Amino acid sequence: MSRPSPRIDIAHEALKQAILERALQPGTKLPEDEIGAHFAMSRTLVRAVLAKLAAEGLVDARPKRTATVAVPTLAEARDVFEVRRALEAEVVRLVVKRWKPSFGAELEGLVREEEAARERHEEHVWGRLAGEFHIRLAKLSGNALLEKYMAELVTRCSLILAVFGKPHSHDGHANEHAEIIAALRSRDAARAVELMDHHMGVVESRAIVGPEEETRPAIGDVLARYAGAITARETATPLVRKARTK
Repeated sequence: MSRPSPRIDIAHEALKQAILERALQPGTKLPEDEIGAHFAMSRTLVRAVLAKLAAEGLVDARPKRTATVAVPTLAEARDVFEVRRALEAEVVRLVVKRWKPSFGAELEGLVREEEAARERHEEHVWGRLAGEFHIRLAKLSGNALLEKYMAELVTRCSLILAVFGKPHSHDGHANEHAEIIAALRSRDAARAVELMDHHMGVVESRAIVGPEEETRPAIGDVLARYAGAITARETATPLVRKARTK
């Protein structure tokens, strides 16, 4: 049985990282011929790469249409975070059960990388690293299926941030991650779950700033504006009529 071309792995990782770091924005077209020319790949191999990215929720690949970077809806975004919060809690419980001192060193290394990227003002890089922290945590749970699901959820959350998030929405991640590590190190499962749930709530509030929340004005403000305009017009009308009768 033939092994997959290494070009598939290279193209997949390159496109995935570009999407996660938002160098390729949601909705960007991904022409097969252009990708194939760049990686010296046939259309068949390019389609295999795009299919893999589509399975991860990063690409929208439909028959007879040019593939694009996926654009999640607000409803999908909320569904993703609902599932992720539930799985993150289970990840934490399993990591506490399997805890080893080496886990702390591994996770703290990621936090240092995240902080370094933040100091360099590489916002998209530290956002990707923040996601890597959660994927690594899932790996330490020892449950391969849970790790797979978490990796997909984290990548979907990166797209959600690109579509709905506000600037600098990763602020504070490193500190929150450090607090979670401290709870894990103390083997305090309840505290670790509490911190993770709070962290995910904050992440969701940073990531989902949808059009409805940003642009929908309060009804009182709308009515005040329109009523004020009408009142001003009605007040001015008698003056106009009076001027015409002179």
